[in-house]
Amino acid sequence: MPWYAVTPAWRARQVAADLFVLGWVVLWLLAARWVHATVLQLTRPAYGLRYASHRVDDGLDQTKARLDDVPLVGDRLRIALDPLSGATTDVDRAAADFITGVERLALVGATLTALLPILVVLVPWLWARSRFARRAAAARHLAGSAADLDLFALRALARCPLPALARIDPDPAAAWRRGDARVIRRLAALELASVGLSADRYDPRP
Repeated sequence: MPWYAVTPAWRARQVAADLFVLGWVVLWLLAARWVHATVLQLTRPAYGLRYASHRVDDGLDQTKARLDDVPLVGDRLRIALDPLSGATTDVDRAAADFITGVERLALVGATLTALLPILVVLVPWLWARSRFARRAAAARHLAGSAADLDLFALRALARCPLPALARIDPDPAAAWRRGDARVIRRLAALELASVGLSADRYDPRP
């Protein structure tokens, strides 16, 4: 299935469109990456809070271990520190939940940042390229299998603007009916050009 036209001008436009779409996709992927990284910056205080809570919790554990060796009041003091351990656990859990929420927000934001603009351009581009490929493949098969440009010349008579037809022959329909090879080729060239093909590689039926 042909993805590029044979005619140089059309092929150049297709290549330019491909490069534009590629650049567009890369641009928005980079933008999505920036959004993701920017949103993740919100997690830095939460990571600091988790680190601090871990340090406090470790200090409390060490203090409790030492209080076990204190006679008479050691157990009471250790029990008195238990609420503080619970508080550090709650702080750590809240910070972890906040980090998880921000990471999800960063992922959703980055996805939407890239997905919507990319689809706006990519879907029409894919539709246009696939439509061109189907039409070009069908035209190439018809023109190449029968080595006959009559069909394309007839389609040109039905579809092309009258000024374009008049430039080929004062009466192109009559020339087509009498089998004028020159007119048939020029008419077919108009139709084949609409699908990016050239009539030069095909010979009309005598």
